[in-house]
Amino acid sequence: MKIVVSDNQVDKALRVLKKKLIKEGLLKEMKKREYYEKPSVKRKRKEKESRKRLRKLQTRKTP
Repeated sequence: MKIVVSDNQVDKALRVLKKKLIKEGLLKEMKKREYYEKPSVKRKRKEKESRKRLRKLQTRKTP
């Protein structure tokens, strides 16, 4: 990933970087890896995320 800083606009470059990190999912991944997650908790979280994804897809299909 590459961010170009032009005319010493560091604030703008940081905003662009943050948007790219969010889009790639890296910020979420970093926060998730900050602390150890027990395998049982990890499995429950993944199931919950899966249900959420499925529900979201179903609502999009049936307008």
